Amino acid sequence: MGSRIHVYKGTTITVTWDAAMCIHAAECVRGLPKVFDTSRKPWVDANAASATAIMGVIERCPSGALKYQFGNGAKSERPAKTNTITVTTDGPLHVRGELEIVRGSDGSVVAKDTRAALCRCGQSANKPFCDRSHAKTGFSELGVVTGPADVKPAAEPAGGSGLRITLRPNGPLRLDGEMQIFDGGGRLAWQGPETALCRCGASKNKPFCDGSHREAGFVAE
Repeated sequence: MGSRIHVYKGTTITVTWDAAMCIHAAECVRGLPKVFDTSRKPWVDANAASATAIMGVIERCPSGALKYQFGNGAKSERPAKTNTITVTTDGPLHVRGELEIVRGSDGSVVAKDTRAALCRCGQSANKPFCDRSHAKTGFSELGVVTGPADVKPAAEPAGGSGLRITLRPNGPLRLDGEMQIFDGGGRLAWQGPETALCRCGASKNKPFCDGSHREAGFVAE
């Protein structure tokens, strides 16, 4: 779980990029190519667009590798009102909300964030975060979520409460906190206050854990 943070200062906004967390989703490049240009060094020009435009694009970054702050050094991004998990096709879990990731072995905090891309193929060298190993290993999973077809958002989505993600040793991601799970097509497929999601890649009931990590010999802190 390394970190390689680069800082790009602009007149009104500062952009930071954690290369170790980046999964190259390219939302930034597509959204503001004048600001984010990988053919240029430095590849980020924090003065090439308005602070509002840059903020909007950075908040689309699923991994949380890109962040912003203003001149006073305060981090300005607010967590999403609803904790959400999107099960991407052939890829990671995109998680948004007021996130706290902790080790199940001792309860120590791994990260506090508003966005994260969590490995579900079991092969990442940067667990629990995705490092695009799914693309190298040929992980194939449609992002289907088994659940009732008539799941609908609550009239008043639960907000203001965090989502605690516990890394069970050699096991799943234990999630506690009101959340909504969306499938690869963007359909709301499940919602509730607690669940366990597969991170070994072997569950036959993805994205949920079915205990297959034991048979597969999955090893992760």
